[in-house]
Amino acid sequence: MPEAAEAVAEAMPEAIPELIPDTTSDAVSEAVLYWVRLPMATPFDHPAARRRTSDSLVLRIGVDGVYGVGECAPRPYVTGETSDGVVAALSQVPMDALLARIARTHPADLLRQLRAEGFAGTFGIDGGNNLVCLLETAVLDLLGHRLGLTARQLIGAEREKGGQDGERLAVSQVLDLSIGVEEFLASRGPFHFVKIKASDDIDRDARTVRAIRDHVGDGVPVMVDANMSWTPANAASRARRLGECGATLIEEPLPKRDWASLRALRRESGLGIMLDESVCTLDDARDAVAAGACDALNVRIAKNGGLLRAARLVDFARAHGLGFQIGVQVAEVGPLINAGRALAFGNRDAMTVEAGQSDRFFPDMIVAPPPAVDRRTNTIAPAAGPGLAMSLNEDADRWAVLRFTGSRTGWQDATPAAR
Repeated sequence: MPEAAEAVAEAMPEAIPELIPDTTSDAVSEAVLYWVRLPMATPFDHPAARRRTSDSLVLRIGVDGVYGVGECAPRPYVTGETSDGVVAALSQVPMDALLARIARTHPADLLRQLRAEGFAGTFGIDGGNNLVCLLETAVLDLLGHRLGLTARQLIGAEREKGGQDGERLAVSQVLDLSIGVEEFLASRGPFHFVKIKASDDIDRDARTVRAIRDHVGDGVPVMVDANMSWTPANAASRARRLGECGATLIEEPLPKRDWASLRALRRESGLGIMLDESVCTLDDARDAVAAGACDALNVRIAKNGGLLRAARLVDFARAHGLGFQIGVQVAEVGPLINAGRALAFGNRDAMTVEAGQSDRFFPDMIVAPPPAVDRRTNTIAPAAGPGLAMSLNEDADRWAVLRFTGSRTGWQDATPAAR
């Protein structure tokens, strides 16, 4: 076993039930891909994108009547991937071999291998982070249902760091450019951690930071997310000004992976820097640490290539003295939300958790039960149930685009017009 795989295996002790017999190779298997573009009741704007609809791919796989559901949310400005590209890449995946492997392998054995070797090493299928995320979350959800394990247990119950079992987690509140600061302060509290999406007007941003700091007091972190919109020439002066107004952190201020400029900005501004788009892989994180370019990482399941890779990135951050946030892609529609929450409840020492705003964005969701946020307290509870603890409802049907029922036919058109 490679050295890295041995380290992961040691960090995840064997605690997997041996309850389910091997499935025979003639199991009935299928897969359906949904391209979900739900209209958003509340828009979301930031320097890198304006979003009015969701853009998620959801994959449902089944083996002998047991199903798993996964999701990815490609964002070209983050990983360079698009939904079109992920659909094309998925069409080249040998789904018959993947489903047969799931059917023929004892689920406990398959989970052990996934923990030790990751999805790509286990199935010999790699590609962009969103493709891996889509497939891995669906497979893990299916294994959770077969083994009776929650998502937290799938990645290792012993991962739980900090806090007490059963404790609710406080979540961030994000001020994007579609809402004014007065409305935000009046309607989005209580505040545990505030993220402000930067504008193209530093005077506006300074006023916003000051208004929020005056409202929340000194005990609540306030972070400004520039989404790569600053330059090496103006970043230090902007950061210092926002720091004087009460900001405590800056997220992804410069063009991706400009390590030298990020290091200089940390020294010149005195503010901590969280990296997001710059760190899509573990190698990115290693480069950032080697360059002294950051103080914290924004870990997001889709961006970082699935739940298992995201968990390793959290371990890396902790081992190197970095803070970390459990973040989200804007407008996740179901499985990704609960995958992120599983990671958050397994790592309660996160600086903060972004639970998303699906309750505000989507009056009707494609999953049941819909992920909840207690808006009275801005806290979340762990999802209850095996796997990702949700299933697709009938509202998902209209978003189906492809169906796989066997190697002889491959992927077939599943859009409503083709039925």
